[in-house]
Amino acid sequence: MALKSTIHKATVEIADMDRSLYATHSLTLACHPSETDERLMVRLLAFALNVPADDHDGALQFARGLSDSDEPALWQHSLTGVLRHWIELGQPDERRLARACGRAERVTLYGFSASTPIWWAPLQAKVARLGNLAVWQIPAAQSQALAALASRSMQLQVTVQEGQIWVGDATRSVEIHPVALKTPSA
Repeated sequence: MALKSTIHKATVEIADMDRSLYATHSLTLACHPSETDERLMVRLLAFALNVPADDHDGALQFARGLSDSDEPALWQHSLTGVLRHWIELGQPDERRLARACGRAERVTLYGFSASTPIWWAPLQAKVARLGNLAVWQIPAAQSQALAALASRSMQLQVTVQEGQIWVGDATRSVEIHPVALKTPSA
C-alpha cells in the first residue's frame, strides 16, 4: 500500500517591504512521503517570496512537484492559461531547467542543500544562455533552521527587507540570507 501525503496547514503573514506587499495567506500543503521538512519549508518560503500582490494575473499555486515529474514545486498561470512563473526546488539538471525556461516566462530555482555549490559549478556554464532563469541558494544551515519551524499547523510571519528574510513563529525566528547564483538577463 502506498504511503499518503501528510497535510500541513499554515497561516503565513507576509510583510515584504522590498515589494510593498503585505498579506496573510491560509495555505494547505500536501507533504509527499519522500519530502523532508526542510524541502517543505523551503517550498513555503518560495511561496512567500514570489506570491503576487493580487490574483489579477493568476494565482501562485503549489503544483504536484515530487508527485509529477512534469510539474514544478510552484507555478503561476495567467487567467488565459499562459505559464507566467515556474518555481523549482533542489538540484534539477540542465535539461529540466531548459524545458522549464521554454515553457514559462520566468523560472526561479531555490537550491538549499550543502552540496548546492558542487552541483552548481558545472551547471553554471550550461544554463548561462537561459535568460529567464534566476537561481538562488539558501545556505544549508539556514534551511535546516527553517525546517525546525515545521509542524502540522503553523502560524508564521515572513518579513523581507533589503533582501534579508526573517521567518518566525510565536517562539522562534530564522534569519535567511539567500545568495544569488544567477539573475535573469535584462
